[in-house]
Amino acid sequence: MKKYLFILSILLLHTSCEDIIEPELNTAETKLVIEASINWIKGTSGNQQFVKLSLTAPYFDSTIPPANGATVVITDQYNVVYNFVEEGTTGIYKNTEFVPIINNTYSLKITYADEVYIATETLKSVVPIDYVGQTLEGGFSGEDTELKAYYTDPADETNFYFFEFISDIPAIPTLAVYDDKYNNGNQIFGFYSEEDLDVGDQVTIRNHGISERFYNYMFILLQQNSNGGGPFEPHPTTVKGNCINQTNPDNFPLGYFRLSEVAEVIYTIQ
Repeated sequence: MKKYLFILSILLLHTSCEDIIEPELNTAETKLVIEASINWIKGTSGNQQFVKLSLTAPYFDSTIPPANGATVVITDQYNVVYNFVEEGTTGIYKNTEFVPIINNTYSLKITYADEVYIATETLKSVVPIDYVGQTLEGGFSGEDTELKAYYTDPADETNFYFFEFISDIPAIPTLAVYDDKYNNGNQIFGFYSEEDLDVGDQVTIRNHGISERFYNYMFILLQQNSNGGGPFEPHPTTVKGNCINQTNPDNFPLGYFRLSEVAEVIYTIQ
């Protein structure tokens, strides 16, 4: 009996000694976050596009504040102007008349809180996905589902690719970037592995044509999060995109302006 009373007193002691710790975190100036990915999926008109603007928030905040009331304009190299209008107060700015043209150069201009942000990028093409191969016995355990999305790289030109693998497991897409430095003109593949996928589950596979600058930007983001976090988790260092604050260069934004043709396949695990 004394033994059990002793154990109970130890448990009560540990319970009564618990303290709530509220760490004091450093604060930083709020920055504009620009998610301006113009994606033209093969076989569609590409007319409906959007730009998402938000603001950075403290680490423990559960919501991301939208950047409302901005003026968002994209202009192509022939001076055709596309105005993006905010949908309510969502921070999502839409245009339904956008005309994507391969190798066309586009300029983004955002006016927000009396400051002007600009960026310029070229719409890059992409080859189709030839086919998808799978195995249900991959990984170190031999129980992972592995997918290989094969595509044929064009010969005699330099190409860069950005892959997304999207499924309900996990909630965050798997992202990867590739170049053709050692595979120019050959059939190569984007790779995906997930242990919890079952027969009948669907995976959306998207391969984007991208510029070398975006390849380098995303490569650094993914390297910084190789411990399992997503590309939008906190980073050891700030990685700057191609968006510039023209009014106040020191108050640089986060994010990137990218234009891509996209090859998409919705694959069902067999």
